Amino acid sequence: MKVIPTPFAGLLVIEPQVFGDPRGSFMESYNSRRFSDVIGRHVEFVQDNESISRQSVLRGLHYQIQHTQGKLVRVVQGRVLDVVIDLRKSSASFGQSFQVELSQANCRQVWIPEGFAHGFLVLSESATFVYKTTDYYHPASERCLLWNDPALGIDWGLTASEPVLNAKDAQAPTLAQAVAVGDVFA
Repeated sequence: MKVIPTPFAGLLVIEPQVFGDPRGSFMESYNSRRFSDVIGRHVEFVQDNESISRQSVLRGLHYQIQHTQGKLVRVVQGRVLDVVIDLRKSSASFGQSFQVELSQANCRQVWIPEGFAHGFLVLSESATFVYKTTDYYHPASERCLLWNDPALGIDWGLTASEPVLNAKDAQAPTLAQAVAVGDVFA
């Protein structure tokens, strides 16, 4: 397993070792002991999620203000642009974004610790996105940031067309609005 540090404390890109032969390939996508060693602490994943989306669908930028979730995310079919925003007010990277392409071909995973917003844009015809979470989905705690908030400076790589969004994501608050109501982390 190769661990690629990011500019954000705790946020890691992980490349599992893939073994290939004429039959196909094999990789260990998760090992609790190795994962704990990589992130420097033990986490318990309590929920696995999977979404299947068509090209140009943008999901996010989501987070939970209580019942915070660490997430281990990856793509098992297709390609996405994965985007993470640091919402920890005490962090030197507060309000900054990080992005990486995740795909079936590169097998990359991202460990997103608690305190980050997360979203992704589907780049391929379709994509199957899977992730593990450290706490259960709690609708009353869910929050969202506006995907195109200029303060976040995210380059989604979109051309003339707008992404496909659900109503909640299209009407999400900006980072400044979230800060004003206290919907960020200490």
